[in-house]
Formats: sequence, structure tokens, C-alpha cells
Amino acid sequence: MTRRLAVALLTALALACATQGGLHADTYPDRLVKIVVGYPPGGPIDVTARILVQHLAPILGQTVIVENRPGATGTVAGRALTTTEPDGYTIMLGNASALAVMPAIMRYRDYDSTKSFAPVAKLTEGYEVLVVDPNGPAKSVQELIAYAHAHPGKLNFGSAGFGNLTHLTGELLKLRTGIDIVHVPYKGAPEAQTALMGGQIHLMFGEVAGLLPTVRDGKLRALGVASEGRNKLAPELPTLIEEGLPDFVALTFTGIVAPAATPPTIVGKLNGAINKALADPEVRVALERLGSEVRPGAPADFAAFVAKEKTKWDDVVRRSGVSMN
Repeated sequence: MTRRLAVALLTALALACATQGGLHADTYPDRLVKIVVGYPPGGPIDVTARILVQHLAPILGQTVIVENRPGATGTVAGRALTTTEPDGYTIMLGNASALAVMPAIMRYRDYDSTKSFAPVAKLTEGYEVLVVDPNGPAKSVQELIAYAHAHPGKLNFGSAGFGNLTHLTGELLKLRTGIDIVHVPYKGAPEAQTALMGGQIHLMFGEVAGLLPTVRDGKLRALGVASEGRNKLAPELPTLIEEGLPDFVALTFTGIVAPAATPPTIVGKLNGAINKALADPEVRVALERLGSEVRPGAPADFAAFVAKEKTKWDDVVRRSGVSMN
């Protein structure tokens, strides 16, 4: 009798917990929602989050705030999210570096974005552009490649930090062309851009919107955009594919993820609310000013996209030998 009673009590307890969990999902959200950002205030990722929360809060009917946890190219925030309660009240806005690039470089020591997180919604998409010193020897991609082959190890390429997408895109260029150029990491994109304009480095990759003003002012020369087609922000610029580098694409993106065990009902509610916010013309215009195109979709679509990007950059990391160790 004692054993039967214990089994009955455990069964009742399990049912009660399951019911309680279902009730939480049904009433979600009933308190403040926090979006963690792995970058400092004022940068493009932070601004993207703040544009989103302004329109997401009235849709969810709750306060939504941004919490900045900068460090290690967004991975400090990612690591913190893996230990967060999977209840939908703490989620993260990640980007290409935090979700697809840096985990591979760190050999998944802290997290694997395809296993540690539940993809909620893709937000935006953009591309990298290759820029050089306008007083340098190259006026085209092929001239740059020819010069680098003739002077191995003499050219430096800057990045917004070790393990950043701008770094790995430079490594991809090395792999695709066989050139020997030296990586010089900076604290951020502005510092790398300043170094390029000052002649301390010879080339770099960066987001189109961030570099376009200096290109149009003649302070930098853009050689090509790492996209499939011409960028609508700068349709006058050729793609790197047009310039003779087949399939050379480097996507920047942002998206929302939650802890892996977050209930699908909550993920679905968040996805619907985020997509509704992204459909607002005011949100679209604000995000496009940052150089991004809005790319809403279902959680499964975002999961497949991140997995594809992760596979691509895994291969670049493996072949280039880039490592934190």
C-alpha cells in the first residue's frame, strides 16, 4: 500500500507541475520581459534591440527592457542565457558573430547555438563590404589579389575584433584566393575604420551602412559587397561575385533566441509578436536606416538559417586554423 500511495502521489505531482507549466504558457507574459544584448549601448545591435522593444511592449501588453551584457563578441550574453530559466522572460538578441561565428572559434566551450538556444525569430539581414585605402595599390578586387600574391605577408587587414564576423570574412578571403595577409584586430569597427583611413592597415570588411558615408566622401574605396545581388543602399557597388569571387557571401544578421527548453507555446507567442512589430512601417524604416533589411519568419526558418550559417563558418574556422586556444 505504501508503494502504491507513493506512486500515486508522484503521478499527481507530475500532473500538477505539467498543468502549472501549461497555465504559465497560457498566461504568458504576465510580467516584465528582458532582452539581453551582448554589446554596449549605442551600437547597431543595441539600437536594433531598442527599436524592437518600443513596439514589442504594447503588442505583448507588458514592459520590455534591454539589458546590456557586453563582452567576448556577444558570447558573454550567450553564456548567461544558457543558465537562465526557460520561461520566455529573458531572451537574447544575437547576431552573426554571437550565434554562428564565435561559438565555432571557441570550439563550443560555452554554448552551441543550435543546441543551447530555441530560435524565436529572425529580425534583420545585411552584408559585409570590402574596403581599402583609396591611396593604396588596388582599385579592384583582382588588383588587390594580384598585389597580395606579389607581396605575401605585406598587407594587413583590420577587423572589429578577434572572432568577429569581420575577422572571419577576411579569413574567408584568404582561403578563397590563396593570399597571405595579416590580421590586425581592433576593439571595434570604428577603430578599424580609423586605422584604415590613417594608413595603418590596408583593407577591412565591415557593414555596408557603417562604411558607406566614408566611401562616398572618398576617404575609403569600396571594392565589392559580399552579397548575392547588388545592395539597395549602394547599387553602384559591384558584388564580390561579379568581381570574380564565386559564391563569396558574408551575411550579417540579427535574431531573437531563448533558452533551449522554452515551451513552444511561448516561443510561438514571441514569434508572432515580433513579426507583428517588424511589419510596422516605422520599425522597417528605422531598421533600414541601420543598413539592414527586415527578414521576419517562423522559428523553424530561423533555426534552419542559423544551422546553415554555423556550418559555413565552422568550415572557415577549421580550414583557417583560427582558435581561441
